[in-house]
This record gives sequence, C-alpha cells and structure tokens, in this order.
Amino acid sequence: MQFLKILFWCLLAFIAAVFTVANWTSVAIRLWGGMEALVNLPLLLLITFLAGLLPTLAWHSTLRWRLRTRLATAERTLADMRAAMAPPVPPTPAPNLLPDSPPMPAEPVQTTPASGALL
Repeated sequence: MQFLKILFWCLLAFIAAVFTVANWTSVAIRLWGGMEALVNLPLLLLITFLAGLLPTLAWHSTLRWRLRTRLATAERTLADMRAAMAPPVPPTPAPNLLPDSPPMPAEPVQTTPASGALL
C-alpha cells in the first residue's frame, strides 16, 4: 500500500511539473489605481488554489475540533450517569485473620491390648 501512495504522489508531481512547463507564460493582472502586475500562470493558479483551500480547511478543522469536544463531553456525562446508576457493590466478608486450628478427628481411635488377643 505504501508503494501505491508513493507512486500516486510521484505521478501527481510529474503532472504538475509538465503543466508548469507547458504553461509558463506571464499573465497581466490589473490592480487598483491603474497598476498592472505580471505574474506567471502556474504561480497565479497556486495562489488561487490556496485562497480557496485554506479558509475551507480552517473551517473544517474548527468544525472537527468542536464536534470532538462535544463528543468527549457527552461520553464523560454518560460515564458519570452509568457510575451513578450502577448497583451498589455487595460488601465482601472480611478475611479470617486468626490462624486455622488443626482438624479434629471424626471418630476417636480405639486401641485394644495385645495381651487379650485370641490365638
């Protein structure tokens, strides 16, 4: 994909260079007070392009910034409301800090004397 981007920009630069060389003529611009300015046509086209692009770009950037801040405010408000509406967390039992006692035997062990054994 990066190769295609580079190829596109190189092609665009080549087309702009060919256009500039083919149209390198001076254009007379009438200014106020009867003055006249000679400007190269590619420079004049670049200036008019930037005169249209820059205000539009500034407006678009401002609009995106305003929408981004409104969205952040709405997300923050939503998170606060969810936190307020969340059910309370049940208390957890406190851990037993006393040491465990040894297990008690279930039944007492009975021993029989060996002398009373039958043979």
